[in-house]
Amino acid sequence: QVQLVESGGGLVQPGGSLRLSCAASGSIFSINVMGWYRQAPGKERELVAVMTDGGSTNYGDSVKGRFTISRDNAKNTVYLQMNSLKPEDTAVYYCNFRRLGQASWGKGTLVTVSS
Repeated sequence: QVQLVESGGGLVQPGGSLRLSCAASGSIFSINVMGWYRQAPGKERELVAVMTDGGSTNYGDSVKGRFTISRDNAKNTVYLQMNSLKPEDTAVYYCNFRRLGQASWGKGTLVTVSS
């Protein structure tokens, strides 16, 4: 079982930046995917960005060119650098770990983009 702890959420003005972190612990083996999903009030959870331990990435259309995912495999940590934030980026951001069809989720961190 994998445990995930997110950090870095908060309140930011439109156009600002935030960096989220997610540290994984537990039964972590190679060939896995770590990343971020988000859920805004009244909406379904959606993909933000994911990254394999080999370095391949996949981004949601709404964040391409603004958000960058990275990871430190030695620390079992994934990061999300969010730039040019918009009010519509307001959501709870969840860290996700997937391997061989099994997934773990963090508790989420709230990001609010507002002036």
